[in-house]
Amino acid sequence: MKLITGTRIVGTAGICASLALAGCGGGGGGGTGQQSQGQVVDGGTFTMALSADPGNLDPQSSAATALFTVTQLGYDTLVSVDSKSGEIRPQLAEKWSARGTDVTLTLRKGITCADGTPMTAKVVSDNLGYVGDPENKSPFLGTFLPAGATASGDDAAGTVTLKLAAPAPFVLNGLASLPIVCPGGMADRATLARGTSGTGPYTLTEAVPGDHYTYAIREGYDWGPDGATTATPGMPDTVVIKIVENPATAANLLLSGELNAAQVTGPDAERLDRAGLFAARTTALLGQQWYNQAEGHATADPAVRMALTQALDLAEVRTVLSAGKGTPPTTLAAIEPVACPGGQLGDALPAHDAAAATEALKRIAGRPLVFAYPTTGGSAGTAAAELAVQQWKAAGVEVTTKPQSADVMNQTLFGTGDWDIAWAPVNVNSPDQLVPFLSGPTVPDGTNFAGIGNSGYDAAVKQASAMDGVAGCASWLAAETALVKAADVVPFANQQVPTYGVKARFETPGQLIPTSIRMLDR
Repeated sequence: MKLITGTRIVGTAGICASLALAGCGGGGGGGTGQQSQGQVVDGGTFTMALSADPGNLDPQSSAATALFTVTQLGYDTLVSVDSKSGEIRPQLAEKWSARGTDVTLTLRKGITCADGTPMTAKVVSDNLGYVGDPENKSPFLGTFLPAGATASGDDAAGTVTLKLAAPAPFVLNGLASLPIVCPGGMADRATLARGTSGTGPYTLTEAVPGDHYTYAIREGYDWGPDGATTATPGMPDTVVIKIVENPATAANLLLSGELNAAQVTGPDAERLDRAGLFAARTTALLGQQWYNQAEGHATADPAVRMALTQALDLAEVRTVLSAGKGTPPTTLAAIEPVACPGGQLGDALPAHDAAAATEALKRIAGRPLVFAYPTTGGSAGTAAAELAVQQWKAAGVEVTTKPQSADVMNQTLFGTGDWDIAWAPVNVNSPDQLVPFLSGPTVPDGTNFAGIGNSGYDAAVKQASAMDGVAGCASWLAAETALVKAADVVPFANQQVPTYGVKARFETPGQLIPTSIRMLDR
């Protein structure tokens, strides 16, 4: 099982929705910077850096941020979400209704796959059936598609009917993140590992794992978010995704003009800001700490988790991690447009109390802890991790650090289980998308990789899930607060994460929107 690291885990950290589960929809998300004022030019090649290789390109196999990012190029979703208003917008579906446990979507006519085959209601229902089958172990089950949902398609009417096992207040937000695969890919999923089989604006033409992926534009595409089309002037003919793990290297390549886009945070971002580069920004969780609660780990003890949290000066760690640009956390679902805004999770964090932490941690004296964190945070991430280790050691805890690439982090969290403490931000925009990560079956049977079991969270989620949409937001925020107060999960830093551009502008509400790319002459 793999997680989004985004987005729409955001790319700097790892699950999406970096580990970042990236759960945003399309539209919106403009940018700033002196170098966004050039004239639009047609065609050309747009080259973007990713900090991790996407691995298996099957778009329904993993929620890792790198995969989620490239998926946007070749695949579409049923609907999109306006990043400013949060309203559901058309994409493959032109009309929809969601009442109680009944969801109906009407597909627009004339949508074709890259190989020329039509996208039909039956194909869509087959996709929903595949993701909804637990045997297929898609991480989108329970995240973007409610567990227990069943689908059927009527090709004559062009409608897809989704029957939910229970009301799902943000079901359309989830469908806005679920990529739809074409018939060829559904028939032979092995072909998806190194190819595309979708209705999206680009098709994969070359895959060199660990180095680059090349995509070519599709002519005649006109069903993007809000009717976006590849005929729009300024769309690049070719998109190249280059794997550049080091943010300092990505910044250098931007300044030299060898890249058109890259997500960069920390001190290297300051260089790019001083240079006046265009930047599209999205608010996301940058710092989020988890504890392995599986049997046999010292962190299975609630008192240990609380003490390890109290040992940290989280405000100081936040400042170092974000190069001074971070803010206290608000909600666990932080990607804009936030479905349930107004939270203040920073107020729920256990207070820094080094003396109490030192006393409580005597119970695990002599038991070393393994601390895994992503290398994608660059020098700022390394410095913040070193600061945290210093503070834990001052409290009498022996900590072994394991800096890891995004791919290895996913393997650690969802495979080996060789960790006690982990930094792995999970970024989505609606709180229901987080439920499988914060409760329920643990790895390998589910995506609850930390093994969390919090009765207060479960009770509040049950209450919230019975309400329609934003009517349940108070209960969703109460559920998240219960987790944070218990130190089951410790969000400690929000930040506006920038994606910088050179000779190009674009929108990034959670991840790059391909149809928003415009090539510029300077």
